[in-house]
Amino acid sequence: MIRIALAQIDPVVGDISGNVARCIEIVGESEQAGAQVVALPELVTTGYPPEDLLLRRAFVEENRRAMEQIAASTGAPLVVVGFVDSEGTDLYNAAAICQDGEVKGVYRKQLLPNYGVFDERRYFEPGHGHILIETQAGVLGVCICEDIWSPTGPVVSQGDAGAQIIVNINASPFDKDKLEARCAMLADRAMSAKASIAYVNCVGGQDELVFDGGSVVVDPDGDTVAMLPQFRETIVPVDVPLGEARAGRAADVTRIRLPLPKVTGAIEPIKVTPIGPNEEIYEALKLALRDYVHKNGFAKVVIGLSGGIDSALTATIAADALGPDAVLGVTMPSEYSSSGSVDDSKALAANLGFELIQMQVAPMVRSYLQTMQEAFGEIEPGLAEENIQARIRGNLLMAISNRYGHLVLATGNKSEMACGYATLYGDMAGGFALLKDLFKTEVYALSRYRNRLGPAIPEATLTKPPSAELKPGQKDSDSLPAYDVLDPILELYIEEDASVADIVAQGFEAEVVQKVATLVNRAEYKRRQAPPGPKVTTKAFGRDRRLPITNHWLEGEGLPERSVGPRK
Repeated sequence: MIRIALAQIDPVVGDISGNVARCIEIVGESEQAGAQVVALPELVTTGYPPEDLLLRRAFVEENRRAMEQIAASTGAPLVVVGFVDSEGTDLYNAAAICQDGEVKGVYRKQLLPNYGVFDERRYFEPGHGHILIETQAGVLGVCICEDIWSPTGPVVSQGDAGAQIIVNINASPFDKDKLEARCAMLADRAMSAKASIAYVNCVGGQDELVFDGGSVVVDPDGDTVAMLPQFRETIVPVDVPLGEARAGRAADVTRIRLPLPKVTGAIEPIKVTPIGPNEEIYEALKLALRDYVHKNGFAKVVIGLSGGIDSALTATIAADALGPDAVLGVTMPSEYSSSGSVDDSKALAANLGFELIQMQVAPMVRSYLQTMQEAFGEIEPGLAEENIQARIRGNLLMAISNRYGHLVLATGNKSEMACGYATLYGDMAGGFALLKDLFKTEVYALSRYRNRLGPAIPEATLTKPPSAELKPGQKDSDSLPAYDVLDPILELYIEEDASVADIVAQGFEAEVVQKVATLVNRAEYKRRQAPPGPKVTTKAFGRDRRLPITNHWLEGEGLPERSVGPRK
């Protein structure tokens, strides 16, 4: 066996000096803990993904110096460091293999993902060849993230060439159900390579991405030896068993011989139980919000509370993630707001312990309407008058943000964003949209999950019909199908790219499916103006699903009409 410290940490994109200091600290601590090898995440020097910072030569050069600083700090343990390598004008996603103050070798990532949220071919060239590290304790291979996902890729080649343990460093973003798929894939690769795999993943929130950690060690039989927790930093040494000592040959293999410090005894491996699906998503959203707030220098968030389920869940996650002292709730009733809306917001604030203030919008609405009437005369109240209320509320929240520096959290969910059931510059106003990738039915499921942990969201909020409360007696169902019908259609149409005909064939009413597809197609311009929010599904708006705004191919329709969805 070889004792490998898995450093599941939360680097910050662009904070190269801070990332270096943290890595050097971990290297020292891991050596004191008796580790023979220390594995740091993919692109740990720069944070992931650095995006177009990579087009700045000064950034790449600083990252290179950072890697050399980490290498200079190393002693007897072998340290694997993710960084950006360069050769002329070409850049490589790379891993430096360091020991005794020097860089002993560099592996360059071979398989560059260019799908979903990934855009690595924009920046990097693919690497070639393998490095095997021959030690007195066993033979190590090294690869990076996507390299391990191919069933015929570098992992199998390194196993064929004699690697007994393969260190795989990652920045693998979270989406629901991914941990199970990832573990199954690792088991398959370990058995194919006849080698153990030490998989280390970073953790933390970066704009719309959440990295879940969940680092794992799998033995050559595909069995899980160790598993680190999701959604929190963990640095822990693990005794990794050796695979077969094969004498196979593979093309383009560089072999370097390095000693490892000796170890005595054995350590009990950490092996957490994977958490359930609702808890997993809840923890992902907490981490995403906490890192977005703290990494961007905010001290407090402000949320418009309508008494509805979306704003209630947003405030609850915020209070859990940041503490109630960092949350300000604002209730802004109009003449169409029910008394329960204010009462439910007060009950929520009391349950969670955050500050709540009330601001009356009815006088401002009347003033706006008077101005409109003076310009255009008497007109029948309609969508424009409804949305004035939402935009006044958004204006007040942004005024609080400007005055006190709080981050405004938008409260819309994926069902609403999909169908355009939201008001531009109104309830869409904000700096971060926490529920942006969560369907409405999932909002209810997470709310009930959180209430099982302790008092939070009032029961009345969970049971009353959803409503924007912008006109008398308004309900979401006036404009949209019931959410238990809508969300499965949206999941098929958005997540799986199913056609209208395919969805109808699954038993949904053709008229309803066509209406939903039309709403989704025509709301792209709104989604482009929505704030960023954490990705938790396989097909998040923005990073994963990229469609043109000007688009005359609308399935089953003619040319688009000027009226584009409800609540413009």
